[in-house]
Amino acid sequence: MGRGVADRRAASRHPALATTGASGPEARVVVLRAANRSLSTVTIYTDLRSAKINDLKMEPCASLLIWEQKTKLQIRLRVHVEITSGNAVAEPWRRVPNAARKVYGNHPAPGTIIDQPEHLTSEANREAFAVLTCRIIEIETLYLGQNLHRRAKFCVDSNWMGSWLAP
Repeated sequence: MGRGVADRRAASRHPALATTGASGPEARVVVLRAANRSLSTVTIYTDLRSAKINDLKMEPCASLLIWEQKTKLQIRLRVHVEITSGNAVAEPWRRVPNAARKVYGNHPAPGTIIDQPEHLTSEANREAFAVLTCRIIEIETLYLGQNLHRRAKFCVDSNWMGSWLAP
């Protein structure tokens, strides 16, 4: 996961985040911003007005999915997500490059129907910036080998002791 933070070309840089919304399951690609192995967390930035925020307020359990093409490895993380915004995100906001800040503050808000793409305006707005801290509670891996598939699960409740699963 740490490689995804540092290397823009790493598959773990862009995991799919799956949540449960009012209309059912939702998935979208996000950008991994931080990973802390000792705390078992990964961090994502988002617009506070996006649909995923409402999804996570309703159900803070979510899943991140990574596909490593070169190694044929699927990694699923089951996470519990904490949403942080306002003054508490001042430090992460300072680390966002000025050019990238404008995606947090689009007008109208994410998901709003617009007549044409040109009707969207982008202006940096820290009040629209949120940090999603995803506490990992389970890791499941699936290796798709040419002759043999292998699947394993690791849980925080078992102090990350692994178990083999049938693929």
